[in-house]
Amino acid sequence: MLYNNAIWAGLDMDTDEKVCILPHMANRHGLIAGATGTGKTITLKVLAESFSDMGVPVFLSDVKGDLAGMISPGADSDDMRKRIERFGLATAGFTYRPFPTQFWDIDGKKGMPLRTTVSEFGPTLLSRVLGLTDLQANILTIIFRIADEENLLLLDTKDLRSMVQYVAQNNKKYSAEYGNMTTASLNAILRSVVALETAGGDRFFGEPAIDIRDFFRTDNAGKGMINILDAETTIQSPLIYSTFMLYMLSELFEQMPEVGDLDKPKMVFFFDEAHLLFNGAPKALLDKIEQVVKLIRSKGIGVYFITQNPGDVPDGVLAQLGNKVQHALHAYTPAEEKKIKSAAASFRVNKSFDTAEVLQNLGTGEALISFLDETGKPEMVRRCRVLPPQSKMGPVDDTSRLAAMIASDLSGKYSETIDRDSAYEFFKRLTDEATAEAAKLEAQKQAEKEALEKAKAEEKASRGTRNAVKSVGRSTAGTLGREAGGAIGKTFLGSFGKRVGGNIGAALGRGILDTLFNK
Repeated sequence: MLYNNAIWAGLDMDTDEKVCILPHMANRHGLIAGATGTGKTITLKVLAESFSDMGVPVFLSDVKGDLAGMISPGADSDDMRKRIERFGLATAGFTYRPFPTQFWDIDGKKGMPLRTTVSEFGPTLLSRVLGLTDLQANILTIIFRIADEENLLLLDTKDLRSMVQYVAQNNKKYSAEYGNMTTASLNAILRSVVALETAGGDRFFGEPAIDIRDFFRTDNAGKGMINILDAETTIQSPLIYSTFMLYMLSELFEQMPEVGDLDKPKMVFFFDEAHLLFNGAPKALLDKIEQVVKLIRSKGIGVYFITQNPGDVPDGVLAQLGNKVQHALHAYTPAEEKKIKSAAASFRVNKSFDTAEVLQNLGTGEALISFLDETGKPEMVRRCRVLPPQSKMGPVDDTSRLAAMIASDLSGKYSETIDRDSAYEFFKRLTDEATAEAAKLEAQKQAEKEALEKAKAEEKASRGTRNAVKSVGRSTAGTLGREAGGAIGKTFLGSFGKRVGGNIGAALGRGILDTLFNK
């Protein structure tokens, strides 16, 4: 909660002093670390609520489902009454109350769909999600360039799949211009895209794409909107979860203007399970993360990483995290003891206690805290109790969540999927046109074949008729000629003349008929 316009996070266990984050230092980023069950989630809730009260929008991921309770007021209990009395919260304005909350979900089930397009996501992050080799990643970059140069929109996974298939079919043409792209590499990329679709990527990539300006909202009372990404399902695919969160961070970095030092942040981004971002990340990607974290604060964005051990965060990034809340760590092996010593060494020494020893003996809800002072220098580490949240601790029922989703003024903007004319539709038209043209040519060939066969049949039938007529005619002409010739021969030569005259007459009759038919 707020105290003298600062974010009151805890109470010094040795001096009872209030330990606060100064608003103009909140964009210097932060770390919330500690073993499982030590109170990291409560600390995150307290800070998020305080930023909201300050009018600063918040974006955070809800990995376990217990941050959704921010939409409901906290519940009174004996333990809460003791904590309220211990911190003196009753006179400081503490009340159980809800906070303005907007739910998001990549799957679109427990919040408004959170989508982006393939083009906006870009080949670098997409290569990481697809698990491509360096060579395959370079080829994917070329595919994106070809799509851009040929004005083909890559909006969803079917667009990307069609684009890869198109390049593969025209491999010889593009390899001559961009360098060799092996069939094996193109097939590997295609298989990875299909696998991503099967894993749910077809729901993540599409339109309407998220407009990050919709995160920078306040309610009617001027309280910052707390944007909660439901990540219970997404976290089961750690690579997709971490890459998406990095994408969101990159979008904030690329789209937000430089603003320099402000009285308070424009937005605070909480990255839970931050170790997933760095596990197995190539050096080029780690360098990009470090660059984004280092420069994004000048755009008024504060980034707070939540993880178990500070060692989960690379030194280059850890050095940028000025506001630190370290909950208890436990050591059961020499390697874990080394991590505890390293975590303790990252704090400015407090001579009143041994930091490493205290770190192993902190109770739930207790933490070592060091925030930045007025000059931007880390304060001396202090042993503190973290304040309780004002909203409900734990999940909310589906009815309350659904009511909040329906009531959101953004519901109409993101609820319905849009499928614009893009690369997939373009290639489908080409295929359909080619198929139709092929069918047309085949139909023409078939018609011509049938016409030729019909003509041949008619000609054959005509020849048969003519031959039959000719045969009958020749027979008749022969008979008539024989009779006429025989009669003439008999008259002049008797019986012998009849036979000779008949033969001559028959031959003459048939000859005359053949001459007539051949004309």
